[in-house]
Amino acid sequence: MKKIIFLLAAIIGLMTSCTGVKTSASGVDNQAFINIVGKPGNYSGGVDVNVDDKTNFKAQVNKEYTDRPKGKVYAISTGTHVVTVSYNGQVLYKQQIFVSSQETKKIVLP
Repeated sequence: MKKIIFLLAAIIGLMTSCTGVKTSASGVDNQAFINIVGKPGNYSGGVDVNVDDKTNFKAQVNKEYTDRPKGKVYAISTGTHVVTVSYNGQVLYKQQIFVSSQETKKIVLP
């Protein structure tokens, strides 16, 4: 009798501990990123960024790191864009870029 109760308890324990296989699938977000790199001390208060003459925002300048990017990156939509970076009214960078999904484009300032 003790063996049957033990066997029954073991079977119930095994059945309740196994939850089966759970899978999850998700797609990649349709956005890209820009990383503005330079000497942050030269651009106190950040730089002004304009994307396609539609979106304007203030961005901080990150230090250059060779091993991996550090600092703040900014999300933009994928595709072709004209990006203009200026500081105190002076245009530092103006370029047409193409970015694909999850790509980070580095913009190097003088």
